[in-house]
Amino acid sequence: MRCYTGSVKHARTSSVLPPAFFRRPVAAVARDLLGKVLVRCINGEHIRSVICEVEAYDGMCDRACHACKGKTPRTAPMFAAGGIFYVYFVYGMHWMLNIVTSDVGYPAAVLIRGVRGIAGPGRLTKALRITGALNGKAATERSGLWIEEGGIKVATRAVRRLPRIGVAYAGAWAKKPYRFLWECDA
Repeated sequence: MRCYTGSVKHARTSSVLPPAFFRRPVAAVARDLLGKVLVRCINGEHIRSVICEVEAYDGMCDRACHACKGKTPRTAPMFAAGGIFYVYFVYGMHWMLNIVTSDVGYPAAVLIRGVRGIAGPGRLTKALRITGALNGKAATERSGLWIEEGGIKVATRAVRRLPRIGVAYAGAWAKKPYRFLWECDA
């Protein structure tokens, strides 16, 4: 099994998170994703990485959320039922990996910002070979990218809630503590 820096190298011992896990309020899903295991299957090899940093984007009222201006071809996956990926390209160079949350019609998603050993959403997608081909796909083994339970308990006191990064244009929404950080490398 080939593993990237920060990956968890072991046989599969945990279960894939069901769609119901994601069909809850985005902030709750974001917090609960810390300590879960992001799994990428490439050419039959499984790369497992513990999620350490995420950001929540909460519906059309959230001025930092891509869906704040409504449903477009780009944001359509965000309006689906939770449990699918919303993957988009930024700055002409980076793919961003998000998992959609909530129910059909309510556009919310969690950006996966970092895993153990890999900080930064662009570095993460590059290391795990995540591209727009995964946009709109379910977080299941069939898609080649999914999230497992992992068995790690992250204490509330170990999680820092901070403002999101790079969304100053969103006014008051930029200051909301929707970034969840667990310093899992420490």
